Amino acid sequence: MHLVIIIGSPRARDRSNTEKIVETFRHGFEAGGNTSETWYLSDRRQWAEAKAAFAANERVLFALPLYVENIPGIMLEFLEELPPKAAPGTKLAFILQGGFPEASQLRCGESFLETLPAKLNCEYAGTLIKGDMFGARLMGEKLCEKQTAPFEDAGRHFAGCGCFEKGYADSFAGPEFMPEADARRFKRLGRHMQRLLVPVVAKKLGCRERLDAAPYKEFIKTP
Repeated sequence: MHLVIIIGSPRARDRSNTEKIVETFRHGFEAGGNTSETWYLSDRRQWAEAKAAFAANERVLFALPLYVENIPGIMLEFLEELPPKAAPGTKLAFILQGGFPEASQLRCGESFLETLPAKLNCEYAGTLIKGDMFGARLMGEKLCEKQTAPFEDAGRHFAGCGCFEKGYADSFAGPEFMPEADARRFKRLGRHMQRLLVPVVAKKLGCRERLDAAPYKEFIKTP
């Protein structure tokens, strides 16, 4: 089986959590002799080849992060430029990852992705969702490998059946809701941790200004 993987993250390749997930997924998928090719929408120079790969192949996987309850704008723009397949038969699957620890937080995005294959004259081949992935790229190589390790098994599973079966996907997603004790603990301690860690994360991602900067404030008229 040959699989076309299109990464819909707007982040550059070397800063993308989705890229690390796909790298691990490919190890499992290709272990049995399958092949794959990966295209990055963050590099617009690859768009023409990504469109051609979509048109020419019958197994396609989009991998993307959840942004504000839905998919990144750069992927929406790419999808709008894709013509529907001339003939049926293509199976279209998705990997959707996000920073929220609860699977329930990704269900809105999953529901949207379920509607896309029909618009492109493709068959829906399932969505694999996984939360609590926000810091994967920032945790160091060993911790990153540990966090993304389950995706290698997901790659083997996909290689075996060509889709993400609902039972497998639901089990992979983890807890639908955070246990009440964990939620109380996060409410008590999480805000303080965020104040300390978020600026560090932002700096590693290339942010050069304060997170509370308001560069256009002087132009806002107040009543």
